[in-house]
Amino acid sequence: MSAIEATINLPKLGLLDDSTTKDLIYKAQAGDIAAKDKLVQHNLRLVYSIALRLKRPGIELEDLFQVGCLGLMKAIDDFDLSYNVRFSTYAVPVIAGEIKRLIREDGLIKVSRSTKRLGQLLMSTRERLSAELSREPTVHELAAAVGVSPEEAVEALEASLPVSSLHERIGSPDGGLEVEDMIAAGSDPESAVVDSVSLKNALSQLSERERRILLMRYLEEKTQAEVAKVIGVSQVQISRIEKRILAALKDSIER
Repeated sequence: MSAIEATINLPKLGLLDDSTTKDLIYKAQAGDIAAKDKLVQHNLRLVYSIALRLKRPGIELEDLFQVGCLGLMKAIDDFDLSYNVRFSTYAVPVIAGEIKRLIREDGLIKVSRSTKRLGQLLMSTRERLSAELSREPTVHELAAAVGVSPEEAVEALEASLPVSSLHERIGSPDGGLEVEDMIAAGSDPESAVVDSVSLKNALSQLSERERRILLMRYLEEKTQAEVAKVIGVSQVQISRIEKRILAALKDSIER
């Protein structure tokens, strides 16, 4: 358990099975406080996982967690038992929505001057490298150019963007995915639930080649030209395939 987890005091409880969860929701909605408390306790790690994924520089994780807990209770109160859907599938976007609202409306992001300066340096370096390389530099190339770690570079670049950057689209403006949809989940069961809600079904519908292209572009940070060389097609074809993949993922997630 991390120091943050200890501070938040997460119970060592896993998610309940679907039948037990719905039985407790029925009782909680009828006014059973003990049933609602049990539901909350068994879903706190899910809330923590979502808060951790949405954590931004300058925001206290505990604040996001507390708001996420309010979202969890809202999900318990509003869940429609007549629908044939798992509670976690319904609760994840409700919890995430409450957290995002806090980030947008309360303006919690506070960035240090040194981080702001680094962000500005990285932005100007990106423009210079883009001109020199005739392509967008990778995070690793940017970090090496200014003498910081890739992690520091990512944090500074993110901190220099407005909160709305959470909704910036990867790919075409009308056919890409939002940045937050590309955030990888952790390895604990609750993170796996979050991941499955957002991307699992969508990714399973892609072909092996499409998944390989997505992996190279967004995890290995390869350029379209580099991917084209590996796949054995032109850069223009990779651009079209990538646009189609992102559009398909977006449609599948929103469906």
